[in-house]
Amino acid sequence: MKALFNIVAVGGCIWAAVSSCSNVGCTENQNSLPLAGFYSMSTKQQITPDSVAVGGVDAPNDTLLLGPGSRVSQLYLPFRSTKPSTEFYFQYKQKALDFPWLIDTLRFDYVATPYFASEDCGAMYHYRITSYSYTTHLIDSVAVTDSLITNIDHETIQIYFRTAEEEEE
Repeated sequence: MKALFNIVAVGGCIWAAVSSCSNVGCTENQNSLPLAGFYSMSTKQQITPDSVAVGGVDAPNDTLLLGPGSRVSQLYLPFRSTKPSTEFYFQYKQKALDFPWLIDTLRFDYVATPYFASEDCGAMYHYRITSYSYTTHLIDSVAVTDSLITNIDHETIQIYFRTAEEEEE
């Protein structure tokens, strides 16, 4: 009986030591930001446009999320937790496309839900996309691969652009 007690006591001490020495804390992403990827509609491959400006419509201080000259294949599109929708503009800065009537917009409607992650991570919002709409000047289509936006860092939105095909010689 005494040997069983010693084994249980040692096991409890080991468990307490291991669990109290965790220095992981909150290493995860502490924000729930939807990650959008850019794709070519003709090839279905990811692209890195270099002449696109992306910003929030009616965002404070005309927030520019991506400036022309930046080459990225993915972009975080932050939602506003105090509003039921957020809209973004895509302005094409290439000389042949830099016209106000070619600016595309992408709107997301959602429900924002406060979420308490942990003592280390604190609180954040989770978003459930309920609908979305977009103009189709150079955006061909948009796909939402996961309507629940959490702090897990993965691509949830795919934006397909009309892209020029290489001319055959």
